[in-house]
Amino acid sequence: MISAKEKRQARLRRKIRVRKRVHGTPQRPRLSVYKSLKHIYAQIIDDTQGKTLAAASSLDPELKTKLENISGKIEVARLVGQLVAQRALDKGIKKVVFDRGGFKYHGRVKAVADGAREAGLEF
Repeated sequence: MISAKEKRQARLRRKIRVRKRVHGTPQRPRLSVYKSLKHIYAQIIDDTQGKTLAAASSLDPELKTKLENISGKIEVARLVGQLVAQRALDKGIKKVVFDRGGFKYHGRVKAVADGAREAGLEF
């Protein structure tokens, strides 16, 4: 049986492997996704300056009213993707590179990407 520590270390190894190839620039910042057991977080980062340009999460006050009548974490993740894309478009960011953060591109991570694409981000 795999312990929680081993799973976390494996994810961090995958994260490092992904980050070797994925870099955010001012023209195409990085859309980074992190998921915990309850919540999901997305942020758009310019790696050259080391600054977060836009962010959203399932804890966001703007989403609280929408989340009251939604059951299911995948739908919540899609709304987080739409919100981070909307905030990015408001700042003039149209193209990003997607960083799955060592998680499989499946389920909630894929839902964030799909929600961001629906809202108008290109990647």
